[in-house]
Amino acid sequence: MNALISRRFASPFVAIWVAAALLFAVSPLLASGSLSKGAIEAMLPFAGILAVAAIGQTLVIQQGGLDLSVAGLFSLGAVLVVTIPGADSGQLPLALAVVLAAGLGGGLLNGIAVTRLGITPLVATLGSNAVFIGIVLQVTGGSIAFRATKNWQDFTAGKLLGVPVLAVLALVLVVLVALFMTRTIWGRRFVLVGSSPMAARASGLAVERYQLMAYAAAGVCYAFAGALLSGYLQSPPLLPGNEYLLPTIAAVVLGGTALGGGRGSVIATAGGVLFLSQLEQVISALGADTSVDYIIQGTIVALGMGLRNIPWGLVFRRGGGQGGEPAPDSKTSQNSDKTSDPGAGSPGQGVRTASGAGDGRALVSPNTEEDAIDVRK
Repeated sequence: MNALISRRFASPFVAIWVAAALLFAVSPLLASGSLSKGAIEAMLPFAGILAVAAIGQTLVIQQGGLDLSVAGLFSLGAVLVVTIPGADSGQLPLALAVVLAAGLGGGLLNGIAVTRLGITPLVATLGSNAVFIGIVLQVTGGSIAFRATKNWQDFTAGKLLGVPVLAVLALVLVVLVALFMTRTIWGRRFVLVGSSPMAARASGLAVERYQLMAYAAAGVCYAFAGALLSGYLQSPPLLPGNEYLLPTIAAVVLGGTALGGGRGSVIATAGGVLFLSQLEQVISALGADTSVDYIIQGTIVALGMGLRNIPWGLVFRRGGGQGGEPAPDSKTSQNSDKTSDPGAGSPGQGVRTASGAGDGRALVSPNTEEDAIDVRK
């Protein structure tokens, strides 16, 4: 039991919840009123919208990518949901269907560019983002002439048991995606593909298909989040997605999702969203400029991108050597090498032999823990 508890608290996904709890605890001390009922009710809807978009970014980053088309697809969804109905509530279902289809199409475009054409994710999604923004400007003519339909306004501004509907909706989506990733065979395969594409391909999995699915699902999340924002604001700005690119990445980094792919948690990402949203509340209550929030978010992303390139294994190994553990002498090492199995791979190298291959081919994977995922059940 103690070992299980230790593993739980050692998980990289727990830290963000501890940080969020500490932030909420000190918020009243830093800025009075930042934890009042009114402040929380004002923060939760926007946190829910950000969480929906951050789900998509989590899926892409878990596959080793990075999606910069958030702004374009988010803005496209926000514009289509008000432009297509033209204030006619009866046309809302059609508008939402078009929004989801546009998000799916945009995500597939990104996925095809990355998986089929071999374009770097940063370049592919940056280029597609420019295309999506161009479509927004073309559709609107540079200005939005309509407001969200009355029924969409009522839905997005509603409450369920006193909790904003947008927050409840985001929570439901986070739980569903988390269950899919952990309780289904497709979800476990998705994690394996992100963790080690080489091992997944050797297991017979269509790696590119899972990566394509990640971008497609992300596109739907971005466009739907934009539609939610339009309903809540009633009359959205022309390019609202520009405000959501950096926060989605920062939330994923804070949540502990590995930027190199594999390890990830949408629940931890939701914790990152909660942390960023409350931090923005505190900054606003202190009267600080919005630029402070951007500086913090940018720093989080920069640290997350930089720290992953540090060879932590070598750092800790050197630290352990300096901590007083004597290094094995050369004679002992030689004797150990002679008595060891010459065919056994070093556990630290993550070398495994492909079963049934017959030619002794080795699968080299840097992440043996995720590679051990059982995708057969």
